[in-house]
Amino acid sequence: MTIDRAVMMFAGALVLVSLALGFYVSPYWYLLTAFVGLNLMQASITGFCPAAMAFRKLGCKPGAAFR
Repeated sequence: MTIDRAVMMFAGALVLVSLALGFYVSPYWYLLTAFVGLNLMQASITGFCPAAMAFRKLGCKPGAAFR
């Protein structure tokens, strides 16, 4: 799996988990959804993504966006 796909998978999983937690536990979990969305937007502009750095250290292959 490439870093790009791993980041998208991780972001999607966090969004789904935070939506479920917001619905069943507390609406404050929706803030995690907002954080993930904002982090994806800033990563698209700056190219800096902490999740991509973590996946690189875990051994994922570079992709088109994150090398």
